[in-house]
Amino acid sequence: MKDSKKYVGVGLALLLLTAMTVTVRRLHLGIALAIFIALLIATFKGSLVASFFMHLLSERKIIHILLLSTLFLFIVMMGLVLVGRLNVYEGLRHVP
Repeated sequence: MKDSKKYVGVGLALLLLTAMTVTVRRLHLGIALAIFIALLIATFKGSLVASFFMHLLSERKIIHILLLSTLFLFIVMMGLVLVGRLNVYEGLRHVP
């Protein structure tokens, strides 16, 4: 019974966060701010799903280390992609 209440609470939190995402879209904020807020909400929703529905809270420490190392490598790879794109644009400015 205790677990079902927890899952219902997480489900309601996910619904509330989805409503917040829709509300942010309708507030007509700047595009950059709206995307930032939506990504922040999506990150929080993803962490709720991973923690409770995928049972990551009760996993061993090695699973947490693997998850964090995957996240770190993803951020590094995305950074390399962005740096590469900046270099392309910088090179185009110097073309006669």
